[in-house]
Amino acid sequence: METSAHTLLVSLWFCILGLMLAAYVVTDGFDLGIGILSLFEPERARRDVMVESIVHVWDANETWLVVLGGGLFGAFPVAYATLLPHLYLPLMALIAGLIMRGAAIEFRHATHRAPFWDRVFGVGSLLAAVSQGVILGRIITGLAPGMWNAVFTLFAAVGVAAGYALLGATYLVKKTSYPVEASARTWTLATLPVTVVSALVLSGATLQLSLIGTERWHQHGVLAVLLALGVVAALAVAGIAGSTWTGSRRTPFRATVLLFLVSFCGLAISLFPNVVPGRLSLLDAASDDRTLVFMLIGIGVLLPVMLGYNLYQYHVFRGKVAA
Repeated sequence: METSAHTLLVSLWFCILGLMLAAYVVTDGFDLGIGILSLFEPERARRDVMVESIVHVWDANETWLVVLGGGLFGAFPVAYATLLPHLYLPLMALIAGLIMRGAAIEFRHATHRAPFWDRVFGVGSLLAAVSQGVILGRIITGLAPGMWNAVFTLFAAVGVAAGYALLGATYLVKKTSYPVEASARTWTLATLPVTVVSALVLSGATLQLSLIGTERWHQHGVLAVLLALGVVAALAVAGIAGSTWTGSRRTPFRATVLLFLVSFCGLAISLFPNVVPGRLSLLDAASDDRTLVFMLIGIGVLLPVMLGYNLYQYHVFRGKVAA
């Protein structure tokens, strides 16, 4: 049923799910990044500070992923049924990584085997980040098989892991003091070029391998919007590098968040009006109007509560953590 009201509801739910996904990527992205960076920190005292910077917020950050999964299942059940058979392995790896990370955060303070649990924390974070990159790569390539699509997915996994590490490093710049802050600045300048190069490679490959590049990007007005977003992304990259080099504490993280949000907007524009390019459109995947309206009422109550709680926790635990 493709009435104007149905199309409006479907588009609205696409935006809501996009908002929740963006919230998850930014919030859980920096604590996944800190977990990845902990693998490169040899001193336990510094790892303690790194974990302390996220210990009060990491579990609330993951609630966005739970709500996102429920929203996708209710609003776009056909997409849920289409994607899962192709993504079981990375999804199970993602869940395993999140379990490893959660268990490690709790056990590292209550056992004599803290170095072991620190490694579990880091490996779980890396596994979760890589799994999300694989899911992204598979969706952009339309779930199609082939060697080049596999290479594209590999670059997506590297890009997501590097981007999360960049988020984590800039968050540590804001939340910690010397010597962890000094290490975080070094990590920021190391992960930034990897993130940028991965994004450029993926953009070029999307133009060649995905229907996003061959069809969606050639539609009227789409390329102009993407170029404008690219300019903003370039300014954000310059802001990250410059503010990190000059010693700013808050600007690197803010510029990194801007970079992620701009990149996410570009991805959303590229996918719309599809869920999987070349396979499934939003209209074909959506539930009926009554279901969408009923869920809209529920999310209208839930979303402000989640946003309010997240903002409140960051306000309460603001400032730098003590060593």
